[in-house]
Amino acid sequence: MIRLAIVEDEDSYAQQLTEFINKYQEESGNYFKITRFSDGDEITNGYSGQFDIILMDIEMKLMDGMTAAEEIRKLDQEVVIMFITNMTNYAIRGYQVDALDYVLKPVSYFAFSQKLGRALGKIKKSNSRIITIEVASGVKKLNLDSLFYIESEGHNLTFYTTSGQFSVRAKMGDFEEQLTPYSFFRSNKGYLVNLKFVDGVENGCCIIAGKKLLISRARKNDFMTALTDYMVDSP
Repeated sequence: MIRLAIVEDEDSYAQQLTEFINKYQEESGNYFKITRFSDGDEITNGYSGQFDIILMDIEMKLMDGMTAAEEIRKLDQEVVIMFITNMTNYAIRGYQVDALDYVLKPVSYFAFSQKLGRALGKIKKSNSRIITIEVASGVKKLNLDSLFYIESEGHNLTFYTTSGQFSVRAKMGDFEEQLTPYSFFRSNKGYLVNLKFVDGVENGCCIIAGKKLLISRARKNDFMTALTDYMVDSP
């Protein structure tokens, strides 16, 4: 199921997009759960990374679509954003919020279906390397290619990523089994590291993003074997 949001203040356009999505659903076999918002402030208020695709009008009364997209990107780097607009002069700002595409009004079904298919392709390509964690503000989607390592302390885990760190109440075992097939390795009781980001090993520690993370004596040989295998297999 694809979770899709329509953010459009004009009822006629929102209805047309809904009809197009239903038609595409019948033709493609993809199932969509559609949620409608009438303004940018509605979707940003309490946003928790709950959508796969957002169709965003740009010109709205309370919060324009570009501002809404900027707010969403602070919380969610993975959601696919497509702008619905009758203006073509937003391209530069669109790149800043990593918009996938623009759908120009008046909207034709053929053009819309092509762009929606492109969005689905991007989702399917990236979904296998995305995990979801529950943070204080809601749900956070993390791309494994941006995750340096996970640190365990008591009943809390901290995820260190290229865009910051996020803490959750969970056990390391909840993620170790899930992430091991993606070249993550438990260097000791407190760390699950992404071998992709290991810059070196010295004095019993692996170095990731400038930090030295201890490798336990019991795991050292297995860690070095896993790291060597990863380096050999990586393109």
